[in-house]
Amino acid sequence: MIEAEAFLDPARARGFDFYSGVPCSFLTPIINRVISDRAIDYVGAASEGEAVAIAAGAWLAGHRTAVMCQNSGLGNTVNPLTSLNFPFHIPTLMIVTWRGQPGLEDEPQHRLMGQITASLLDVMHVAHRGFPKTQDEIEPALAAADEEMARTSLPFALIMEKDSVRDNGLDQPAAEPRPAGAFNDLRGHGPRPRRAEVLERFLALVPESAAVIATTGKCGRELFTIADRPQHFYQVGSMGCASAMALGVALKVRRPVVVLDGDGAALMKMGTIATIGAEAPENLIHVVLDNGIHDSTGGQATVSATVDFAQVARSCGYPQASSADSLEGFERAFQGALTGPGPHLLHMRILPGSMATLGRPTVKPPEVARRFQAFLAAQDP
Repeated sequence: MIEAEAFLDPARARGFDFYSGVPCSFLTPIINRVISDRAIDYVGAASEGEAVAIAAGAWLAGHRTAVMCQNSGLGNTVNPLTSLNFPFHIPTLMIVTWRGQPGLEDEPQHRLMGQITASLLDVMHVAHRGFPKTQDEIEPALAAADEEMARTSLPFALIMEKDSVRDNGLDQPAAEPRPAGAFNDLRGHGPRPRRAEVLERFLALVPESAAVIATTGKCGRELFTIADRPQHFYQVGSMGCASAMALGVALKVRRPVVVLDGDGAALMKMGTIATIGAEAPENLIHVVLDNGIHDSTGGQATVSATVDFAQVARSCGYPQASSADSLEGFERAFQGALTGPGPHLLHMRILPGSMATLGRPTVKPPEVARRFQAFLAAQDP
């Protein structure tokens, strides 16, 4: 058994200064120490997949990251690990607990995952080794993780057994409730524009300094077709994770960060709205382009017709939220979001359908990630 600081201090010396995750009883000692250490950034995520995406955003913003989760939560990480970290070559250190370890008594829900934890990581091309249990195992474990991530630009996992780290308590300030944010109703209830028209108006308004993350599907494809810029990140996979990635970016840069979300994607990871509201990055603008359907897969209806994303956001701590359904309303809401502290949510109802001639990003995902990282690394305004 080791002290949490015995692992965290050399990890920090190697640059790991941003952590996100979901608690597990095996993780308690180390996650409590991360939360208690004010020199380490920690974001508590609503789900393990969200944590992976938040860490990916922080990595794009120039930070070395770690994700902590129970092995049962690996199921929630499969999508971002395989369709975000893998195609874009985004590394992160993972600390994964080994509930249901063969030979140890545990709850029945952990039995199967305990048997397949290592093989599941293998299938996802996530190299791994045991989490250190003694002082002399710490440096070799961190060195092996560093070497493999440098070689592959992919995540690396340390699998933590029970009682690996000694618990020294938790020092976490209590969260204070916030009043509901302001609401701007800019709807005209007239004819709605299509997504491409909104994106064209957006590109005429967005500052050159702003970082833009476009959700998967036709949103990113249309944005690329209209204008390809280094300030754009086209999240071609990992549906639902764009807002979490934008949060990771926004927490580590001063420049404006805009996420172009979709109704289906936002519904898939609605917990991220709560995480964004709690973290409250003032430079984040969350745009939900809501056409009421899964446009990229044949037009099947989402349930967004009965969802008011602006009211959800303001109830989750966003200080400003707007609803619009016209280009004029969108422009007023977006310009307002640029001038006041956020996070802001702009719920924009639009017509279904996409451009007749719709391309796909021709810049390869690793190149998109590295040019976006270089854009973020340029001097913040």
